[in-house]
Amino acid sequence: MPDNVFLAAVLADLLFLASGAIELGASLSFLLQSSSSAPQNGRQAIRHLLFDRFPLLVSLANAGLVIAVFVLTIPGLLSSGRRTLLKTGAYAVTTCALFTLAVGLYVWYQTLRIQETFAPTYYAQDARVHSLIQTSFNCCGYWDSKSPMFVTDDTCPSPAAAALLRGCAPFVSSYANNYMNLIFTALFGMVGIDVLLVLAIACLLSTRKERERYRLIQEKSGFGHF
Repeated sequence: MPDNVFLAAVLADLLFLASGAIELGASLSFLLQSSSSAPQNGRQAIRHLLFDRFPLLVSLANAGLVIAVFVLTIPGLLSSGRRTLLKTGAYAVTTCALFTLAVGLYVWYQTLRIQETFAPTYYAQDARVHSLIQTSFNCCGYWDSKSPMFVTDDTCPSPAAAALLRGCAPFVSSYANNYMNLIFTALFGMVGIDVLLVLAIACLLSTRKERERYRLIQEKSGFGHF
């Protein structure tokens, strides 16, 4: 009957696989959304623009690496007599953890100055996208109604009305920050799962090493023949 240490390692490995599958699904979803039909509201427009800034191809590669490493860990978990396979799996999981951590830190770093760094992206958009953002967040322009010049719509019908509303920059940065916080928090959570799996493998290696030592002692003392 499998022992608790082995079952814990298997559970951690399954969580590791689930994290890779979730990252793969999310990355594919973001890619499809960014290349799909035009956004219908300001929040959707901001998400699409954020997707263009995310390292989605790197994230896809990371998800593929996680799934490949999961397959690599299976022989080590099932082969009780060959600890080298298990050690190799642990090193591979550590590589995944560092890779995922790097992606998470990249997304986190972008949140530090998103209001300033997002401005060129906003300026590059057409009047329709500007109007969607203005309508969704009840604002005019980016920094203010004149920088860039607001788009005339129901929210900002005239220069006088536009001057009464704030620029969209704080609203855009707040929404983008909240969305990106979810992304890098999820990535850091994946790193936590990776660490959990490495610790579980280390415990399993220690357990198997002890059992091997006791087996050798028994064989030397003659009990192994009974």
